[in-house]
Amino acid sequence: MILQALYEYYQRKPSLPREGWIEKEIDFIVVVDGQGNCRALNPMIERVGRNWVGKTYEVPAIGPQALKHSMAGSDPNLLWDNISFALGHGINGKRKARHFRKELRDWFRGKTDDPAMLGLRRFLVHIARRPAQLEKLLNTSNLQRPEVRRALDSGGTVTFRFSEDTDSLIAHRPAIHSLVGLKQDAKEQLGVCLLSGERDAIARLNNSIEGIYDKPGAPARKYLVAFQKNMGFDSYGKEQGTNAPIGKRAAFAYTTALNHLLASKQRMQVGDASTVFWAATDSKMESLLSQFFDQPPEDNPDQGTNAVKELLEAPLTGTTAIYDSGTRFHVLGLAPNAARAAVRFWYVATVGELAGHIRQHFEDLEIVRPQYVERPFLSLKALLLAISPLDDLDKLPPNLAGDFMKSILNGSAYPHTLLTGALRRIHTDQAKKDKKSGKHKEHVTYARAALVKAWLNRQTRTTNQNQETEITMALDESNPNIGYRLGRLFAVLEKIQEDVSPRINTTIRDSYFGSASSTPAAVLPTLMRRGQNHMTKLRKENPGLYVNRDKQLQSIHCCGVDGVVGYPPVLSLPDQGRFVIGYYQQRQEFFKPKTEGSQQ
Repeated sequence: MILQALYEYYQRKPSLPREGWIEKEIDFIVVVDGQGNCRALNPMIERVGRNWVGKTYEVPAIGPQALKHSMAGSDPNLLWDNISFALGHGINGKRKARHFRKELRDWFRGKTDDPAMLGLRRFLVHIARRPAQLEKLLNTSNLQRPEVRRALDSGGTVTFRFSEDTDSLIAHRPAIHSLVGLKQDAKEQLGVCLLSGERDAIARLNNSIEGIYDKPGAPARKYLVAFQKNMGFDSYGKEQGTNAPIGKRAAFAYTTALNHLLASKQRMQVGDASTVFWAATDSKMESLLSQFFDQPPEDNPDQGTNAVKELLEAPLTGTTAIYDSGTRFHVLGLAPNAARAAVRFWYVATVGELAGHIRQHFEDLEIVRPQYVERPFLSLKALLLAISPLDDLDKLPPNLAGDFMKSILNGSAYPHTLLTGALRRIHTDQAKKDKKSGKHKEHVTYARAALVKAWLNRQTRTTNQNQETEITMALDESNPNIGYRLGRLFAVLEKIQEDVSPRINTTIRDSYFGSASSTPAAVLPTLMRRGQNHMTKLRKENPGLYVNRDKQLQSIHCCGVDGVVGYPPVLSLPDQGRFVIGYYQQRQEFFKPKTEGSQQ
């Protein structure tokens, strides 16, 4: 299903490289004339974000080697390669350059008299015979910038241009371009391709996939389809690719499509999963999906906000063109796993279904936010950072981000580890102070409260065993849940303490929040007695505020928190989550703008 969808995507994208061609980042271009003289060696490295990368060109792919071979191999590419193969520079460069020249000679022998090809072959022979000329070439002044030297030393990619051409590569000259294609080997086995249904040479090795990260900023080459030889993965006497017969053209098509998606804006990183998405036909959702979940770019900080706002307001304004679409949409999450790519999740739905699930996700997250929070919608990264140990995404459980993304897309309950992760971070940060200001850090942050509220409402909607009501966006004084009311009670007790001692450094939050939210019977009776002492003092100093605080306490207790029911010895994890929401929403109620004559 995955390979078929990628194959179909390739068929409808005429802009993708055709059979026998791939897109590669080229670091250097050597300009040669018809006599084999080098006119220039131009670095093509440019800065993209924090990284220096080469310029992307379409270059020949002569089979699996185009994405497979390493610096140590003997399988050169055609008309481009790393500097060791193409120019003979570096360890074993002489041997590799011999393979490179032989591949060029064998492919084009007797097929073309193009002057660019003649000049290129003369140039390669010339530098092979005179290594000093190559060293002189590599030490010219335009190659001395640090980022250029790094590319040279790490084996940057090289291709060639004819001096009479302005910008096109030798590989793109009409007489040469027409001769490049998928090479047919007499030993290759013919069969019916599983993807195209046509008879074709079966790919012994499928091309590798680039852009799946083993660690941030370090793309690795992985295989979506691979059978390790003589390791128990063969069956019925078949070896490698013949176990799942995919034609060379179809294998080229699906790998080209996937590599294109991984390098495009239709890709986002979700934890360790490199996530790509595409529609069966052109759809606006292809450009919007990453805006819903990714951090916005620095030059357009409102990009994600505007996309989500459009999504949420579409049913109200009648602009439902893309959201009611029946177009099939695919989302694929891939993660590194040794030499292979592991499928973290695969989701197929119509654009309308997908838009509805995403809209529900953002509606579930809606909760009253502090006045200092300007961005109303939380990205996926912001939510995951909120629950990550030490604010480090690498310390999250490996499958959490992928499971979270999958539940957003299909509208199912969020993973249980989201709630436990949020509660753990809240308890960990309850007494932490900012190292610079010395002030207490916020432990129930806007992101954590939104995530807990969304998790609870999803759980209520899907498996509501206790007939709980969904949590509202702002304070709900009628909510009878014991956890929610105890969270409100704790917030009021903390506020009373702050009313009596405005400059207090340590409140009951720092010492008792974790235990009050998990084992209230062990803590809250003591806090209530202390609260009565504070209330006595408040009655003397500020009678009006005392009356308001007393009403708040009575309102919380009126449903039996400390009467018929009493304080429970233990709260379940969902009720601990409701404790957090009750505390958060009650605190936000205290900081609402005051009306004339009122006291919060």
